[in-house]
Amino acid sequence: MKNFQIPQKEQLSEANQSIFNQLEKGIGYVPNLFATFAHSENGLSTYMGLQNAKSSLKAKEKEVVSLVVSQYNKCLYCLSAHTAVAKLNGFNDEQILEIRKVNISFDSKLSSLANLVQEAVSKKGEISDEAKENFFNEGYTEGNLVDVIIAIGDKTITNYLYAVTKIPVDWPIAAEL
Repeated sequence: MKNFQIPQKEQLSEANQSIFNQLEKGIGYVPNLFATFAHSENGLSTYMGLQNAKSSLKAKEKEVVSLVVSQYNKCLYCLSAHTAVAKLNGFNDEQILEIRKVNISFDSKLSSLANLVQEAVSKKGEISDEAKENFFNEGYTEGNLVDVIIAIGDKTITNYLYAVTKIPVDWPIAAEL
């Protein structure tokens, strides 16, 4: 199989170099998975636009979506990255494992979200009426549901890119379940 190389900034177009500069300023480095998007002239900017788009979901809710989808898809890269980001957003190790197991005891609203996401990914979007009812009963709206589906799509893109490339994980490795 072809090994994917991580592109270096000097190998890229000015547009992708500019995005690398923004990432370096924002998080201190360019994560390997983001760099891999730069193999495509438009891939990195397209993905960054999706990731940085406005959403009705709060940061913690986005992390729940990311962790549940990445666990379902067994994406070590994204599990590792989102474990680190989830900690920055206030989740502890035990809560992160509960989220990944879709067995959240510490927050009923996040539990309804995790269950809905799990159904969406495992049933290819065919979410049961019960899961939707639980989601809406916890205070989520139809707009939130749309944003959840967009967040699932976002994470599926990165999960699949990692699955295809198997680039090195440059985050602390997430614990196994």
